[in-house]
Amino acid sequence: MIVKTLLAALVAGLIAGAFMTAAQELRVTPLILHAEEFESKGPAAEQPATEQPATTEQQHSHLKQQSTLDYALSALSPITPAYAHEDGEHEEGGIMFGMSRFSGTLMANLVAGAGFGLLLAGVSLVIGYPITLSNGALWGGCGWLAVHMLPAIGLPPELPGFPAADLQDRQIWWIATVVLSAAGLYLIVLRGEIVAKAAGLLVLVAPHLYGAPQPVDISSAVPAVLGAEFAVAALATTLAFWIVLGVISGFINDRFLKSA
Repeated sequence: MIVKTLLAALVAGLIAGAFMTAAQELRVTPLILHAEEFESKGPAAEQPATEQPATTEQQHSHLKQQSTLDYALSALSPITPAYAHEDGEHEEGGIMFGMSRFSGTLMANLVAGAGFGLLLAGVSLVIGYPITLSNGALWGGCGWLAVHMLPAIGLPPELPGFPAADLQDRQIWWIATVVLSAAGLYLIVLRGEIVAKAAGLLVLVAPHLYGAPQPVDISSAVPAVLGAEFAVAALATTLAFWIVLGVISGFINDRFLKSA
C-alpha cells in the first residue's frame, strides 16, 4: 500500500511538473527574458570611468552568486530562475548537460514535481491523514503556503540582477521558514485544541519576527515594477502547481488505491 501511494505521488508530481513548465512559458519566462536586458546595465547613478571595470566585476560576481542560489533551490522549487542567466555563450552548448532553456526548465520541473509529490505523500502517511480528491486542493494550498508564500514574505522571488543578501544566510532562513511554516500549518489546520492553534500561529510568525537576511545595497538596474510583476507571476504559477499536484494526487488515490 505504501509503495502504491508513493508511485501515485510520483505520477502526480510528474504531471504537475509538466503543467508547471507550460505555465512558466506563458507568464514567468517572458519576464525573465525581459529582465536579462537590464543585467548588463549598472545602477542609474553615474560612475567615474576609472571605477567601471571594478563595478562590472562586482556585477558579474553578484550574478554568479545568485545563479548558484538559483541552482541550489531549483531542486526544491518549481520556479527555476537559474535559466534566466543563460547568455549567448550558453545558447550554443546548452545550459545544463547541453539542453536548451526550455528542456532544462522542463527537466528541473519534473524532478521538483516528483520530489514534492513524494514529500506530500510521505507527510500524509506519517500524520495519518490521506490525500483524497475532496481535500487535495487543501493539501496543495498548504504546501504552497509552507514552501512559497510564507517564505516569500521575507524573501520574495527575485529576477536576475536584483540585489541579494549572503547566500548561506538566505538558505538557512529559507529552510527554517519552510520547516516552521509546515509545522505551524499542521497545528492550525489539523489540530482542534485552541492551545495547538495558538502555538501554530506563533510558529508561523517566528521566522518573520526574526527577519529575513537583506542586502545592504538595494540598487539595481532592473525596474522595481518588473520585479514586483515577476514575484506575483511566480507565486501564482506555483499556487497552480500545488493545486494541480494535490488534486491529481487525491484523484489517483481515490480512483486506483481505494479500489485496489
